Amino acid sequence: MPLQISSLEEYQSVYQQSIREPEAFWAAQAETFYWQKKWDKVLEWDFKKPDVKWFSGGKLNITENCLDRHLESKGDQTAIIWEPNDPNETVKKYTFRELHAAVCKAANALKVLGIEKGDRVCFYMPMVPELAIGVLACARIGAVHSVVFAGFSANALADRIKDATCKMVICSDFNKRGQKVIPVKSVVDEAIALGCSSVETVLVHKNTGGDIVWDEKIDQWWHNIVDIQTPQCPAEPMDAEDMLFILYTSGSTGKPKGVVHTCGGYMVYTTFSFKNVFQYKEGDVYWCTADIGWITGHSYIVYGPLSAGATTIMFEGVPTFPDAGRFWQICDKHKVNQFYTAPTAIRALMAKGDEFVDAYDLSSLKVIGSVGEPINEEAWHWYNEKVGKKRCPIVDTWWQTETGGIMITPLPNITDTKPCYAAYPMPGIQPVLLDSDGNEITENEAEGLLCVRFPWPSMLRTTYGDHERCKNTYFAAFENHYFTGDGARRDADGRYRIIGRVDDVINVSGHRMGTAEVENAINEHSNVVESAVVGYPHAIKGQGIYAYVIVNETVSDETVFRTEVCEVVRREIGAIAKPDKIQLVSGLPKTRSGKIMRRILRKIAANDTENLGDVSTLLNPDIVESVIEGRLKE
Repeated sequence: MPLQISSLEEYQSVYQQSIREPEAFWAAQAETFYWQKKWDKVLEWDFKKPDVKWFSGGKLNITENCLDRHLESKGDQTAIIWEPNDPNETVKKYTFRELHAAVCKAANALKVLGIEKGDRVCFYMPMVPELAIGVLACARIGAVHSVVFAGFSANALADRIKDATCKMVICSDFNKRGQKVIPVKSVVDEAIALGCSSVETVLVHKNTGGDIVWDEKIDQWWHNIVDIQTPQCPAEPMDAEDMLFILYTSGSTGKPKGVVHTCGGYMVYTTFSFKNVFQYKEGDVYWCTADIGWITGHSYIVYGPLSAGATTIMFEGVPTFPDAGRFWQICDKHKVNQFYTAPTAIRALMAKGDEFVDAYDLSSLKVIGSVGEPINEEAWHWYNEKVGKKRCPIVDTWWQTETGGIMITPLPNITDTKPCYAAYPMPGIQPVLLDSDGNEITENEAEGLLCVRFPWPSMLRTTYGDHERCKNTYFAAFENHYFTGDGARRDADGRYRIIGRVDDVINVSGHRMGTAEVENAINEHSNVVESAVVGYPHAIKGQGIYAYVIVNETVSDETVFRTEVCEVVRREIGAIAKPDKIQLVSGLPKTRSGKIMRRILRKIAANDTENLGDVSTLLNPDIVESVIEGRLKE
C-alpha cells in the first residue's frame, strides 16, 4: 500500500521530498501496487501540447489492484455495503471474493455481447451495486466506461453517447429516489431515438420491475446474460496510459467536455489520496454519499477505497427520505468511521433542525469531509459541532473532475483546519497563484488565479476526441501551468481558500453547470429571443441559477412562462439545471463588440449594485438601470 502519513513533521518532510524529487516519490508509491510489467519511465511531460505520461510502458489492470490482490488476505472482508433507498428494504453486502466473482461474470457477459478493449460503454443507472460491478467489469476487459448521472435528460445523455460513440448503454428499468420512481429505461430509449447510431446493445438491470418498452433488436436483460457466466475472467493487460474512463463535465461553452483519465497514474493517486485524506485504518467503514455519476463517486466510492482494501458504502437514496435523519441513521447503523458529503446536503440538513442528528449515535465517526464546493462558515461550524461533536477533523477538500483526485485538503489529526479553507496541498501537488498576466504571486495574504505548475499522476490527459479543446481550456492561459478556472486566496500560513470560478461556470450543489449550456436550453423555448445566465448566492445550493430572458412576444402569465422555460431546461439538460429565478428583461448589458457583461448581471443578481463600475462604455448603458429595477427578490 502507498505511504500513509501520520504526523505533521512527516507531512512536511514528505511534501518537500515530493516536490524536490517527484519522480522518485511517485515511483515509490507506484511500486506498492501489483503491475503485470514494470514501467519504462516514471514521467514524461510537456504542458504546451499538452502531453503527460506517467509510468509509461507499465502494464497493469486496475481491477487486479481493487480485487484480486485482496483475495488472499481480505477475501471474506466486506468490500461494498449497499444501503437501499428505503430503510425497510434489505441491505446487500459483497465481500471482496463475492465482488470479484460478480465483476468477472459481468466482464464475461460484456465480452459475449461483443464489447472489446477500447470500446466505450455508457452507464445511466441509479446507485445500485450493479453500477459499481459494471464499471469494474469494463475496466477488467479494457473497455472504457462513461458514466452519466441518471438525472440528466435524454438530450444530454444522447450528446454524451454520441460524443464517445458508445457501443453499449447499461441502465436500469427504473430508479427509486425518495418517494419517487423514476423511469430510467424510457430516457435511454428517447436518447437512442435521437440518433445514437453507435449503440448496438442496451443492457437493462431489473431494479424495480414494471412495464417498459422492449426492443428485441438491441435490448438485453442483465440477469439473463450476466448470471449465467463463469466467475473467472482474466484481467486484460493495460498500458498505464490506456484510457480507463471518460467523464463529462460542463464547460463555459455549450458542449460538455469528455475528460479522459488513464489507468496507472489515476490508480496510484486515488489510492494514495484516499488513504491519507481519510486516514483509513484496517477494519474501518467508509462512506462517501456522492453518486458514481460524478468524479467523487469514481475516485472515492469505487477505485480509491477498493484499491486500498477498504469497506465502502453505496447509498441509493436521498438525505431527507424518509426523514432528515437518514444520513445519521446510516452512520449509526453501520458504525461509519469516515463520512464524506457535500456542503449542499449539510446546509439542507442543518435547516431541518438538530433533532434529526441528535437522535443517533455518531460516536463511531473519526473523520468528516466536504466536497464539491467551498463550505461556508456557518455550515462548517454546525457540521463540526453537531455531526463531528468537535472531535472529528473536517477535511474540506478541493479538487475537480479534471484532477482525478483530491488536491488541497487538511489531513485529519495531522494538519490544522480553518473554516472555509481547503488548507494545504497534498504531497506531489504544486499549486501557485498567478495574476492575470501570468506572474506568480509569491507572498501570502494574497489572491490570484489558482494554477498547478507540475503534473500529478491522476490529472486529465485530454478531452475525448478534441485535444485542442483540452489545450485551450486548461493549458493555454498560462505557459507551463494547468489553469483550474478557480480564483483562490492564500493566508499568512499558506492555507488556500477557493473563492470560486472565474469563467462562465456555475457551481450548483457542487455540480458544475456551464452558463452557455443552460442558455442554449432556455433559448429553445419558442418565445425566447436571447438569455443570459449567471450564478447568485443561494442559501442551500451555494449558487443558484439566475436567468435574464428577452422574449419575442409579451408574456401574459409570467408564472406559466417560467414553468415552461424550466420544463425546456429539464428536457434539454435535466432538473439539476433548472433556473431558480427567471427575470424578463427588455435587453442585456453588452459591450460594443456584442459580448454580454455577465459581471454586471452577477452583481445585480446578488443585489450588489453599489459598485458596478463604469457602465458608460457599454453599447446600451441605460439597460442596466432597467435590469436593476426588475431584479427578482427572494
